[in-house]
Amino acid sequence: MYDIEGSLDKQILERMRNKPAVVFTEATDPRIIEAACFLPRFVRPVFLASEEAIKDVVHREMGHIDPTRVEFALSESAFCDPAERTDLLDEFARACTDLPQHISRTTNVDEARELIIKPERFGIMAVRQGHADIVVGGITNEPRDYFRPMIRLLAKQDVLTEAGVIILPDSHPEGIFPHNIMVVGDVGANGSMDSEVLANIAVGTCAVARDIFPEEVLPVINGAMVSYSNKGSDEGPSPELVRQASALVPEILQDRIRRGRRYETINIEGEVKISVALSRRSAHLYRRGQESNFVGGTNVIIAPNLDTGNLLFHLYATRYPDAKKFSVMFGIRFQGVDLPMDCTAEDAMLGVKASVLRMHRFGHWSRTPKDTFFPRHRVLAINPGSTSTKIAVYEGDQERFNEEIQHSAAELAPYEGQRIVKQYELRKDIILKTLANHGVSISDLDAVSGRGGLLEPIEHGTYRVNERMRDDLLAGTGADHASNLGALIAREMVLETGKPAFIVDPVVVDEAPARVKVTGMKAIRRRVISHALNQIATARRYAEENETFYEYLNLVVCHMGGGITVGAHAKGRYIDVNNGLDGEGPFSPQRSGGEPTGQLIRLCFSGDYTLDDLLKLNKGRGGLIDLLGTADFREVERRVDEGEPEACEVYEAMVYQICKSVTGLLPAFDGECIDQVLLTGGLARSERLVRDIEAGVKALGCGLTAYPGENEMRALVKGALRVLDGKEEPRVYNP
Repeated sequence: MYDIEGSLDKQILERMRNKPAVVFTEATDPRIIEAACFLPRFVRPVFLASEEAIKDVVHREMGHIDPTRVEFALSESAFCDPAERTDLLDEFARACTDLPQHISRTTNVDEARELIIKPERFGIMAVRQGHADIVVGGITNEPRDYFRPMIRLLAKQDVLTEAGVIILPDSHPEGIFPHNIMVVGDVGANGSMDSEVLANIAVGTCAVARDIFPEEVLPVINGAMVSYSNKGSDEGPSPELVRQASALVPEILQDRIRRGRRYETINIEGEVKISVALSRRSAHLYRRGQESNFVGGTNVIIAPNLDTGNLLFHLYATRYPDAKKFSVMFGIRFQGVDLPMDCTAEDAMLGVKASVLRMHRFGHWSRTPKDTFFPRHRVLAINPGSTSTKIAVYEGDQERFNEEIQHSAAELAPYEGQRIVKQYELRKDIILKTLANHGVSISDLDAVSGRGGLLEPIEHGTYRVNERMRDDLLAGTGADHASNLGALIAREMVLETGKPAFIVDPVVVDEAPARVKVTGMKAIRRRVISHALNQIATARRYAEENETFYEYLNLVVCHMGGGITVGAHAKGRYIDVNNGLDGEGPFSPQRSGGEPTGQLIRLCFSGDYTLDDLLKLNKGRGGLIDLLGTADFREVERRVDEGEPEACEVYEAMVYQICKSVTGLLPAFDGECIDQVLLTGGLARSERLVRDIEAGVKALGCGLTAYPGENEMRALVKGALRVLDGKEEPRVYNP
C-alpha cells in the first residue's frame, strides 16, 4: 500500500518553516486525542476542553497509546474551555453581529454568544478571527452544526468543494488506479449543481490531488468528469451538464496554472462513462476511432452531483476497510478539516496533515496571525566572540533578524592588556544601537539570553543572571573568554526593566559522576568543559522531532567543529564528555586531541618547543593544521578525492578516532541501550564524514542522525522560551 503518511510527513518537513495552530472542537473524543498525539511535529494543537478533561479520557480509554507520546503531545498543546474564555466569547459574538448579511445568522449579541459558546462554533470563529489557522470537526457533530457553518464562515471563493482521498489496499485489483490512489469530488459541499460549479469542482479536486501527491508518484493528474453518457452517446440533463462544464474547464484550469506551474500536469476530460475512465478494455470498445487525452490511468473522478460523489467515496471506504481515507476542502484556504462520524484516528490525522501540507505549498501562510493560544515571546540572544558579537531577535521560535557585529581594532584598542569582561559596557551600547536600527528597543523584549561563560561547574539548564554570577565573572573565577561577556551584557540591558536575563547551558555544564574524573595521577583530575549548549540543544531537537523528551533518551552527541567533543546524555543528564578545550578526545581541524602521555612529556622537556608552542599545538595550531597545513575540511576532502596518500591517511585516522570516542562511551550508560548517535557542528555538513562515521559506529545497534551547524543562537532562545512558556523553572546559580 502506498505510504501516504510517510509521503505527507516528508513533504511537510521539506517546506515547513513554522507550525500552524490547529483547533480540535471535539476535544474529548478519543479518536481526536489519538490523532493529535501524532501531530505535534507539524502543528500546535489547541483542545477546546480543559487539560483535566483530556487526561481523564486518556486514562479511561487510551491505554493502547504509548504514554510518552501522549505526555509529549499534551505538553505541546494548549487547552481552552470556551465557557471560561469570556474575552474571546465577547470578541466572537461581536464579530458575528458584524458579519455580511448573506452569511450572518443573527445581529443580536446575546444570541450570537449562545451560538459561539458551542465548541464547534467557537473553533470556527477562532480561525476566522486569526487566533488559530485550522479548525477540525465533524466527528461527533452533524453537518448542519459544524460543516455548513465552517464553509459558510471560512469560504474564500464562490465555489467550494470537498475532495475525498482514498489509498486503497493491495487487495484492490491492480492496474485501475495508479498506486491504488483514488480521489473523488465532490463528496460534501455542493447540494445543487450547475455547469460553472461542476467545472470548478473538477479543477479544484484535481488541484487537491496535485498538491498532495508528488510528481514522482503521480506524474500526471488524470481527472474524469463521469456521466452515464460517453462523448455524446446519450441525452439528458446530466450529460448536458457535464458537456457544458467541460467547455468551461480549460479557462478555469489556466487560472489555476497561473497560481502554480505544478498544475500544468493536470488533464481533465469530460462526459466519460466511469467504465471508460477506469478500464482500458472498456475505453477501447467505447472509443473506437475517437481521440482521447488519456485512456485508463484515471486517478481523479469528478461526479456530476453530490449524491454520486458521496456514495462513491463511502462505497469504496466501506468495501475496503483497510484503506486510508480522508477528505480535503478546496476553497477555504486550507482553514477547515471535515471529519465523517465513522472516521478513525488515523483518518483524522491524515486529513489534518493534508491541509497543513497544502497550506505550506500555497506559500501565503507564514504564522498564526494572533498568538492567543501560543504566546510569541520576544527574546534577544547574545553570543560574544573575541572581535565580534552575534545577536538575534526571535518572536517565539521564529527568527526576526540576526546580525554579526564586528568590533574594529580601534574600538578594542583601549582594552588591550585588560580582561575581556571590561568590554561589556562598550558592547552593550553597540548592541543597543544595532537593535534601534532594526526598530527594536528593550521595552519590546520579554527576555535577553546571553552565551554562558567559564563559571564554576553547574548542572545543565537555563539560569537567571544573578549577583553571584556577575561577581564570579568580574572577579575572573574562571578563565578569560569572550563568552564571559554574555551574562554581563544581558544583565546590564535589562537591569532597570525587571525583565529576566538568562544564560543557557554554558561550557562548564558538569553532571559527570566521580568515576569520570578520576585519573591515574592523584595531582590530576579531569575537568568537564565542552560544547554543552549545542550538544544539549541537539539532543533536545532530536527528542522533539521524535515526539518525546530529552529526559527519556540515551544519546551520544558528537559536536564536530574547530574542536570535537563527544558526550553521553543519559535520561536528561550530561554524564560524560571529553574536555575539547584542553586536548582530550579526537584530533580536529585546530586541536591535537589526546596524545600518548609519555611521548608528550618527553616532547615538553626536549628543548625543541616552548610552553607557548605546545599550547598552540594543543589548541589553535594542532590537528589538521599541523598534519595537513589546513583547517578547511573541504580542502581535505578535495585532496582525499585526488588520492593524496597523506590526506587519505589523516582523514581515515580522524574518522577512526571519532568513532572510537563515540563507541567508547557505551559503559557510561550502565548496560542500557543507546537510542541514537547525533552528529552536529560544521563538519556534520560533510556527507562523506557522516556516512563514514555511521559505518564506523554501526555495531552500537542504533541509528545515527546528523544536524549540521551549531545553531547556538536558536539554542539560547529555546532555553529562554522554556522558562517563559512555563515548561521549565529557571535555575539559580549558586555553585
